[in-house]
Amino acid sequence: MNGAVKATNKNIKRILRKIVDGNREWHERLPYALLGYHTTIRTSIGATLYMLVYGSEAVIPAEVKIPSLRVIREVGLHDVEWIHSRIKQLILIDEKRLDAICHSQLYQNRMIKVFNNKVKPRRFTLGQLVLKKIFPHQGEAKEKFMPNWQGPYIVHRVLSGGAVILAEMDGTISTKPINSDAIKKYNI
Repeated sequence: MNGAVKATNKNIKRILRKIVDGNREWHERLPYALLGYHTTIRTSIGATLYMLVYGSEAVIPAEVKIPSLRVIREVGLHDVEWIHSRIKQLILIDEKRLDAICHSQLYQNRMIKVFNNKVKPRRFTLGQLVLKKIFPHQGEAKEKFMPNWQGPYIVHRVLSGGAVILAEMDGTISTKPINSDAIKKYNI
């Protein structure tokens, strides 16, 4: 499943949890959760999803019951005036979408910059002793109280991009590179 779809589903579930007591009748509240999701401004794009699709902001049910200035203004328009107003909105939809794309790229650049400022590069040298992390999917990680690290290993070769090739203590060289995030210095 696509990462964006997973994120959307996670957000809709979060909204549903807030408006549903327990697991009963969540399907009755789903349209309200979707309306809330589609009409909330996304930080990453600076717009609502509804506006990017339809070219105008949605009229939420509360605005129908208690008319907002926007609703009052549109209700007061004659059919021809309303059509001209809607055509102007639709002409500007491409511009709004381009603005959202630019906003998204700026947002991504800010997130990359924040992430890169937090990352501390790990430098390893040839012959250095290191420990290798044992991941949950590996065969060595079967029991609860097993160690999280294995080794020591010797750094045989340092590759570009933060990967290294390790060698066993007996000199056997690994065929697969390992990311430097999965190793740490071994202190005797």
